[in-house]
Amino acid sequence: MQTYGSASVAVGGPRATVRVPATSANLGPGFDSLGLALDLCDEVTAEATSGTAVMVEVQGEGEGTVALDERHLVAATMLRTFKHLGLSAPGLKVKCRNRIPHARGLGSSSAAIVAGIMLADALAGAGLTRAQKLVLASEIEGHPDNVAPCLLGGFTIAYTTEDGAKAISLDPSPRVHPWAFVPQSKGLTSVARAALPEKVPHADAVFNLSRSALLAAAITHHPSRLFEATDDRLHQSYRAKGMPESTHLLRALRSAGIASAISGAGPTVLALTIDDTRVPEVPSGFEAMRLEVADGAVQVATSPNE
Repeated sequence: MQTYGSASVAVGGPRATVRVPATSANLGPGFDSLGLALDLCDEVTAEATSGTAVMVEVQGEGEGTVALDERHLVAATMLRTFKHLGLSAPGLKVKCRNRIPHARGLGSSSAAIVAGIMLADALAGAGLTRAQKLVLASEIEGHPDNVAPCLLGGFTIAYTTEDGAKAISLDPSPRVHPWAFVPQSKGLTSVARAALPEKVPHADAVFNLSRSALLAAAITHHPSRLFEATDDRLHQSYRAKGMPESTHLLRALRSAGIASAISGAGPTVLALTIDDTRVPEVPSGFEAMRLEVADGAVQVATSPNE
């Protein structure tokens, strides 16, 4: 087993704080591959305590609805990371200040997973590299398209090898400005994936291959091609019945010539505007959020345990 920075997690040691961004995956054609980090961030603080009890406090999104013990995704990920490091898990006190909407296709679960890995790594002093964190996060999440931009920031292209998930990050053009149209209704990734067919027409696969390649160029250097680059035939139409309001909004935005797509598994709709392009008035039931592209997850503080 690989040896990491410390033999055990120091109880009563410093607490660590990380900030993790929301993400939008797929971006239309790049199913399970392309993603974008958004400057809507959760901030999570953790410290090791004596015993084995896990206590979680949540402010903001998820308050009053999520588990407050070892079942909470941040805490569960920390415990799994300690095990991955070959360490006995201490008790934990975790405090979450959440801004990323839950179950809306903005990567809240990926943010929790990345936060858990980073916090466990910080408390253990293990010194995991970002590449190692990406592999572990992808294993826990099941696919790398959201965890990659959460970790690396910017526009990411993720892929899987025999050694696990890998990704590269590119800087989008400063002319590109994301909008997230967040509905009140929620969605489940498992339900969205269940709507997908086992096979798709060859022509549709080729269409998405060309658009995914175009998107990498459009979002970085040729924003005028974003509308064409965000078109999709692989997944959105199959999921449309499960999110009719979002599908209607998506069609309205694209009819207005605005590059847009369902964000991840939905039901949030992501639009990528150029410069000061105005977006149509959104229907009731949606919150319009003008965001910017974010940097990746970062440890923002380590402070003494008082």
